[in-house]
Amino acid sequence: MAFDVAAFRAGFPSLASGIAHFDNPGGTQTPTVVGEAIARTLTGPLSQRGSGTLSQRNAEEAVAGFRSAIADLLGGVPGGVVHGRSATALTYDFSRTLAKTWSPGDEVVVCELDHDSNVRPWVQAAERAGVAVKWLRLVPETGELDLSSLDVITSRTRLVALTAASNLLGTRSPVATVAARAHEVGALVYVDAVHHAAHAAPDIATMGADLVVCSPYKFFGPHCGALVADPALLETLRPDKLVPSTDAVPERFELGTLPYELLAGATAAIDLIASLGTGTSRRERLVSAAALVAEHELRLRVRIEDGLAALGDHLTLHSRAADRTSTLFVTLRDRRPSDVHELLAKQDVLVPAGTFYAYETFRALGLPVDAGLRIGLAAYTDDSDVDRLLEGLADAIA
Repeated sequence: MAFDVAAFRAGFPSLASGIAHFDNPGGTQTPTVVGEAIARTLTGPLSQRGSGTLSQRNAEEAVAGFRSAIADLLGGVPGGVVHGRSATALTYDFSRTLAKTWSPGDEVVVCELDHDSNVRPWVQAAERAGVAVKWLRLVPETGELDLSSLDVITSRTRLVALTAASNLLGTRSPVATVAARAHEVGALVYVDAVHHAAHAAPDIATMGADLVVCSPYKFFGPHCGALVADPALLETLRPDKLVPSTDAVPERFELGTLPYELLAGATAAIDLIASLGTGTSRRERLVSAAALVAEHELRLRVRIEDGLAALGDHLTLHSRAADRTSTLFVTLRDRRPSDVHELLAKQDVLVPAGTFYAYETFRALGLPVDAGLRIGLAAYTDDSDVDRLLEGLADAIA
């Protein structure tokens, strides 16, 4: 079964703008079916959740549909799915909740490959609790996790926070290996799958993770976040909440009225991805679709890598891990990244320059923050986009 990129692109009205989007790790374009689901839900009938009227049932269905879809995407169960304003907000919420169980002498472990949203909340919570912070290191030459640094996981470790895939380099982490080590000492494993979920159908059990977060707007959905965990684990956690609000799991972690329209939009995005695959269950179709799209993205990634190599030593490709997504980070020898970004933008080729919130990764690579360009593919990227990118980079360097 071949992936029909032209047919897929047809579902995205924004692509008619002519912009070649390589900013996808920062957020993808939104297809018609997602916009329609949001509008259909928002314009009602819609009210607070319940069963007495159609408006109440519509709200209930939006929530139930979201929990089921996210569970299928991440290999969890609907009763363990928590909605959040963003992955960052969810991580802050859970860092504060989990920190209540920490004591001086405990330790938490964070990773140099991570987006700052899976670093700073834990570092700040550890500081408030008087808990030490240890680091999983990366190997600058390959951009891979330094497995020798797993020695920082000890009997004092209470939590390990790790990305499933670097949003800067694309490096996929050996999450299962890290999780096995953490579980040997009784530590929890909190996995940021925001970038990974845009290029795979992660499985919380296979990863060995205890809590996993993702962001639907990275895979064609609206701006919100989701967390998946075992409901039994969530039952043991006591977040701050309002007195009248329910204490049931997972609702006890969700503050205020849920944005039902965004939940419906996220469900529509996941259903769109599933429609690309084959299988009897949505989970099976999502896994199949992820493999199909990964093959498409890999072919384009190789084209880009060959094109970058042809530009010689004018740029350096830092995405070198053996196992990685279709995201490339490059630095330039004779040009400022912001200047090249602006030159490409004038040709409607969007390649962002910035920190990408990968503060610790830049430090580990020995690079100044905001040192390069990030090129990120999505399922709707096609060969003409790649042609324009490579032509634009050659012109910018010349």
